[in-house]
Amino acid sequence: MDRQKIMGGVKAILEGVGEDVQREGLRDTPRRVAEMLEEILSGTSQTPVLEAGISEEVIDDLIVIRDIPFYSICEHHLLPFFGKVHLAYIPSHNKISGFSAIARLVDSFSRRLQIQERLTRQIANSLMKS
Repeated sequence: MDRQKIMGGVKAILEGVGEDVQREGLRDTPRRVAEMLEEILSGTSQTPVLEAGISEEVIDDLIVIRDIPFYSICEHHLLPFFGKVHLAYIPSHNKISGFSAIARLVDSFSRRLQIQERLTRQIANSLMKS
């Protein structure tokens, strides 16, 4: 990410709404916003891969995982959205993925500018590939 560009953009927005960017409460806002975006959009630079690695006798058993929390930023409005992911899958070749691996996958895909429909598709496609 280009921190300087982000800071310049935030400064322009603050000036655009009539604020004094040198006022004490806003002086460090461009830097703070840039740091925040680096953190919450860290998934942009990641290529998440779900590793199905636990061998179990689970022939045709449905695996259900509920309540995986996520938050993201809407790419249309640059506002946060959040919720919980619930998913179900039938493992192939007696290989299942651990809950933490799936939670990391959800987290990685959600940490980018996103829309709910694409997030759902990305998670499902990763599950299908594993």
